[in-house]
Amino acid sequence: MEKSQRNYMNYNIGIAEIEWEADQIAEVLTQGELSGSSLQAFLDQQAYKVMVLDQEGNVGLKSANVYESKVDYQKLLEYVVISWKWARMGEYDQRKEYSTIRPVTIDHQSRLLVVSGIPEGYVETYFETYRGPIPYMNGLIVFFLLFYLLTKRKMKMIEELANGLIEIAKGNLRYRVKEKSRDELGSLAANINHMAEELESQIERERKAEKTKNELITNVSHDLRTPLTMIMGYLKVLQDKRYESESEYEEYLNIAYEKSEKLKSLLDDLFEYTLLSSDGIKLKKERICINEMLEQLLEEYVPICEENRLVLRKELPQERVMLEIDANQMVRVFENLLNNAIKYSFRPGLIRVNMFCEEEYVLIQFRNNSDPIAKEDLARMFDRFYRIDTSRSSRTGGSGLGLAIAKSIVKLHDGEIWADSDIDTVTITVALKR
Repeated sequence: MEKSQRNYMNYNIGIAEIEWEADQIAEVLTQGELSGSSLQAFLDQQAYKVMVLDQEGNVGLKSANVYESKVDYQKLLEYVVISWKWARMGEYDQRKEYSTIRPVTIDHQSRLLVVSGIPEGYVETYFETYRGPIPYMNGLIVFFLLFYLLTKRKMKMIEELANGLIEIAKGNLRYRVKEKSRDELGSLAANINHMAEELESQIERERKAEKTKNELITNVSHDLRTPLTMIMGYLKVLQDKRYESESEYEEYLNIAYEKSEKLKSLLDDLFEYTLLSSDGIKLKKERICINEMLEQLLEEYVPICEENRLVLRKELPQERVMLEIDANQMVRVFENLLNNAIKYSFRPGLIRVNMFCEEEYVLIQFRNNSDPIAKEDLARMFDRFYRIDTSRSSRTGGSGLGLAIAKSIVKLHDGEIWADSDIDTVTITVALKR
């Protein structure tokens, strides 16, 4: 080993002061005796720059002479290692900022304390002994070790994200990537999960749409073919004059006419539902008294209920309830709900119509005594052509579109409609915004 005399500015004492200050600050922070303004005042009175970082490099606590809000961990570690190398190798031959770090625990959270400053120096003469490259190698080893420890977690997360994308690409849309952090990788994981959810929902919607389309074609074909077949059959009988009397002729003609009316009603309902579903109908809203309109409609249905051995009982508010609605379309909703209640009520029976006023909504309920309806059927009652009891619906002449039309009209009014069922009662509720 060779020795040489050298005069240089020794900063070891100044560096030792910074290291000592870092130890003192770390002890104060870990003990947690100071908080709020007193803790900030303690940091502001420090002679050096003080920062407390979280695991993502965000600056939380800091002294008044610090202006950074986020620190690049990699660059910080590089600078700390270089500072450490300068100090250990005695290469502080000019006034350079020295940084040191301490792990601290604040409120049970692991944090990193960074203390930086320019150390004081004095002139010193010493004999330098050349020690070879070992100190440099030690510095590099420390740097790469710290870099590996900090990046290992990130690399593992990136590998998990890549594996998750491969799994989703294979068609496993129920696979979810674990969201382990709140940084960019955590945000990427959340976006990947959201993408998988959207794809799964879209495919499910497409499957339901395809199933609904097939059901629609089947139901429309059946409902149109049945009356049309009967009309053609009776007209064929009349054409071939296969009737025995004038009264029989009139009977066959009336049946054919009734079936043609049913066919026209079905086509009208189908056309109206198509317009409602495609926004082909524009509402003509006006401010009207909803309880007076409903009162008038219910009076018209009293004779119909009596013919069906049903009692119509209403409970409406005495004060006028004003709503901005399309009166004609809303009458259609109430007619469909009343007709539905009449068709499927026990006989003799009771139909009750109630109105309740809430802060944001007006609730109108149509309640009738009937067989209980399963939950899965309640959810589909308002689907087009859906019938809970196909044979019963056929006997009553329902098109399967009345409730679907009612739902579409209520939706156009930004309202809600739903059904509930218990042991012997079915209740349909319409909620309209006030």
